[in-house]
Amino acid sequence: MELDENTGVTIPVRNLIAMIVFTAVSTMAYFGIQERLNSLEHAIDKIQSDIDQNSEFRIKWPRGELGSLPDDARQDMLIEYMLDRQDKDTEHYEELLDAITNVRLRLAALEKGVEVK
Repeated sequence: MELDENTGVTIPVRNLIAMIVFTAVSTMAYFGIQERLNSLEHAIDKIQSDIDQNSEFRIKWPRGELGSLPDDARQDMLIEYMLDRQDKDTEHYEELLDAITNVRLRLAALEKGVEVK
């Protein structure tokens, strides 16, 4: 049998339709599987990125390299205020203590009959 451009091929229509359907289904299955693989690879990349960011956060946050929360800043401001207030109160306490000591000395002197200026 010789094959050339004029060689005729006979195939039943049922087989031809089956081959076309098989080709279409195979193509759809291939691209569906390919899309699913791409989707899974993308999900893995996102998860790996999240893991890397979490590791970076876990290491740098305690060191203070990533800043602080607004609540931390507010708390720091309150602590500074309280320390400043404590210093002022300590100064006032010392002044009051000196004044009380002077009053006691004057009262003791008055009880003894000594005049103090």
